[in-house]
Amino acid sequence: MRRISITGPESTGKSTLAAQLAAHYGTAWVPEHARVYLQANGPSYTLADLEAIAQGQLANEDAVDAELTARRVAGPLFCDTDMLVIKIWVENAFGTCPAWVLAELARPRYALTLLPGIDLPWEPDPLREHPAPEQRQYFYDLYRAELQARGWPFVEVSGTPAQRLAQACAAVDALPPLPAPTP
Repeated sequence: MRRISITGPESTGKSTLAAQLAAHYGTAWVPEHARVYLQANGPSYTLADLEAIAQGQLANEDAVDAELTARRVAGPLFCDTDMLVIKIWVENAFGTCPAWVLAELARPRYALTLLPGIDLPWEPDPLREHPAPEQRQYFYDLYRAELQARGWPFVEVSGTPAQRLAQACAAVDALPPLPAPTP
């Protein structure tokens, strides 16, 4: 199964894009575990909460991947957020990042990462923390710099939701084909 992550600042359309891509390719997407966790436990969080969110995100990715593999679904698995989101969130909130999260970031998990731009209007949400334009730009630049420094294959997408979907599909379609399964 080929995994594609969608990473970046808040309110950039990651969840919408993940759902659109899964529908387009007839596959599935992994929702952002942080939203489910914070809705169940309240918007305040500790470092331990963010680690639990990270573990939940990884477990959900693996579970959906296994399900699609068992069903022999050939399309990619789209992941709404990734460990890079956790790293940047934890460092911003607590000034440090757990070693195990950094170790996960060093493991190749995704064939491609999509970085949605901040050109969509901010949508207020009780779980979002950084609405100011300068904050959105700061975090976007931080994500881009991290992706570049890590050498991850990534594509920036921007514009209307339809334009973003078209750009994302072009990037996914440009990936080299997966090797044929061995009998």
